[in-house]
Amino acid sequence: MNHKRRNGPRAIAALLLFSVAQIGLQVGFAEPNNTTTATVVVQQVVARLTTRNNLPITVNGVSATTGATILTGATIETGADTSATVNLGPLGTLDIAPNTKLILTYDDDGNVKALVIFGCAVLTAKEKTKGEVATEQGQSEKNDPAAGGVLRLCTPGAATTTPSSGSAGGGGLFGLGRAATIAIIATAGAAASTPFFFQDNPSGSAP
Repeated sequence: MNHKRRNGPRAIAALLLFSVAQIGLQVGFAEPNNTTTATVVVQQVVARLTTRNNLPITVNGVSATTGATILTGATIETGADTSATVNLGPLGTLDIAPNTKLILTYDDDGNVKALVIFGCAVLTAKEKTKGEVATEQGQSEKNDPAAGGVLRLCTPGAATTTPSSGSAGGGGLFGLGRAATIAIIATAGAAASTPFFFQDNPSGSAP
């Protein structure tokens, strides 16, 4: 009888120890696996349009103004008195002169291309962006992705003067203002020392 009483507490202690071990094992399986490799989220490029004086331009044959989203492959066309800028986020910006039609393509891998059908365009590419401005006639300007840079191109016969100084923005590159124009030219490095075909023409005469 005494032998059974002495073994009773031992059996209870063993049962409790087994139960605690089982609970600990289940909690261990429920914990997240810290060795799992984190998923890398790729930043998607969202291109936004800004038009001078918020005047409408044409995107894929439809009227568009400031704030519109520009998808890759879009055909953009400006009127005689309207310029536009497409903000490409981490890739840079594309400035579009009046009387210009182009096709803009870009991707999340850092590639941007503006195919100018007629008119003039300036692509300011940031570092790690592979930019290109080309024409249907075979002209092409490309930058060094490691350094970024400014690419400027006009089709043959395109008007190269800026909007009148009375327009919003006070002249400069596509009516963006003199200060903005100087800042864009400065980023072009050595190319900035050459004559810039978008400089102001206050007299209104041909350059």
